[in-house]
Amino acid sequence: MAIQRLAAELVNQIAAGEIIERPASVLKELLENALDAGAQSIQVDLEGGGLTLIRVRDDGRGMTAADLPLAVESHATSKIGALDDLEHIATLGFRGEALPSIASVAELEITSRTATEAHGYCLTPNHSDTPAPAPHPPGTTVTVRDLFHAVPARRKFLRTERTELRHIQELVRRIALGRPEVGFALTHNGRRLLDLPALGPEAAERRVGELMGGSFVDAALRIDAEAAGLRLQGWLGLPTASRGQPDLQYVYLNGRMIRDRLVMQALRRAYSDVLFKDRYPAYLLHLQMDPARVDVNVHPTKHEVRFRDSRLIFDFLHRQVERALAQGGASGATAPSESGGASPGPPPAAAAPQTGALALPVAEARAVYGDTLDAGTPAPEAPASTDPVPRLGHAVAQIHGVYVLAESASGLVLVDMHAAHERIVYERLKRQYRDEGVARQPLLMPVAVNVTPAEADLVEDSQPLLEAVGLDVDRVGPEQLRLRGLPALLARADGEALLRDVLADLRVDRGAVAIEARQQHLLATMGCHGSVRANRRLTPAEQENLLREMERTPNIDQCNHGRPTWVSLGMADLDRLFLRGR
Repeated sequence: MAIQRLAAELVNQIAAGEIIERPASVLKELLENALDAGAQSIQVDLEGGGLTLIRVRDDGRGMTAADLPLAVESHATSKIGALDDLEHIATLGFRGEALPSIASVAELEITSRTATEAHGYCLTPNHSDTPAPAPHPPGTTVTVRDLFHAVPARRKFLRTERTELRHIQELVRRIALGRPEVGFALTHNGRRLLDLPALGPEAAERRVGELMGGSFVDAALRIDAEAAGLRLQGWLGLPTASRGQPDLQYVYLNGRMIRDRLVMQALRRAYSDVLFKDRYPAYLLHLQMDPARVDVNVHPTKHEVRFRDSRLIFDFLHRQVERALAQGGASGATAPSESGGASPGPPPAAAAPQTGALALPVAEARAVYGDTLDAGTPAPEAPASTDPVPRLGHAVAQIHGVYVLAESASGLVLVDMHAAHERIVYERLKRQYRDEGVARQPLLMPVAVNVTPAEADLVEDSQPLLEAVGLDVDRVGPEQLRLRGLPALLARADGEALLRDVLADLRVDRGAVAIEARQQHLLATMGCHGSVRANRRLTPAEQENLLREMERTPNIDQCNHGRPTWVSLGMADLDRLFLRGR
């Protein structure tokens, strides 16, 4: 076939394929236009999952009769005017492609009125280029009918009405979470699905609870941190409230919802030390920065962005979220902070026990730590408190050699002593590694460990990493290793069992994660070997010291594997169990 020019209609339909994938894509563009127009209230009406009808009515600034024909021309926009404007984009839309693309694949009607005009104007670009007078309040109504009627091949790839509606509901939820000051209403086939009133800044948490669930707010930390011209605000779900899928993860950049790989990696890294494998955190975060520091003109859908200084963004997100998680919950431990921090969310609902963490007895600590509890790398001091009852209360009993029961100011606290001690040992190993390297304790009698040739090769290849985490081990034969030293904090651990677990970790993680992540993984495994075991009877003094040590340990609300280390039941919970007051 000879080279030929494509018809303008075909060009528009091809271009529309980059922006309009399904009904939710259409609605996204229309909602962003309404928000850019300053709307305070937006009504969305659907029929047939958005395929038959999408109508968006807003109370924004509106358009004049002269604006309407330009609005449906390709690359006509009021949001940028020169190349330099692309460096400081502050609006959600700016490309001038949405309305022309929609008009090329559906029947489009736009009715709009400005506050200074006596009446509005209506334009149907598929049938006429001239707006006609029409009654309308200040604002704009965009009606899209018979989506993809002109592109039947695209229509065949759409899902069922229910599936398309679910995508639309998730889109409205995402946009509404990012703009609590705007009211949203959604109907489908005449049935109201969503009705969210506009809220002030002090009531933003109400919108979060309505759309993400009260359980999320109850099990979340508030974060407000600022450094290097960046600000991060929002809610961080506690690790103990993690999920089996990443369905409650929302990130907004300067008010724009994004799905950015670098941001996701930074957040995943921040949570990696406190989550079970294959578990996902929930969060709602707003990142604010100078628009000149980010390029949002990467893809027509505008979900992807490109940061001018990606390393700075990654480090800021990772460190601030990691610090907030370490400071939350029962722990009073704090890390050096540039600015800002985190505060726990409201107390959990009575029906949901609070989760958190505990501490280690002095006597047991010296069996495991030697004298490092009192010297060397002391635990951070808990902040002064005027409350005579500590956060985790006072120990009253040990249950079946597994749990420590404590009486707190509000009720009772139950601690998994092994899980709590595991986190304490791990955090001490991390702090020692970070500050001065893991101190090593030579063994009086080296331990011979029989392994496979592949495991022996792995030890030879991993010598720098093993030395960094305090293990002195070398190969003495084709299938034999010699363990000559352990981390001083784990001097009483079973050396052979510890080494075998470390080898298992190395086999799984080899080449799969960064060196720092592998080191933390190994330290977590080693921390488990240094913790008090189940069925170990603790004295009352040891139980009490465990609680106090927990209150000074970062990330104490969960063990190294993401399990909760403590739960709390308030008096209201206890009264309800025994039907008191009924």
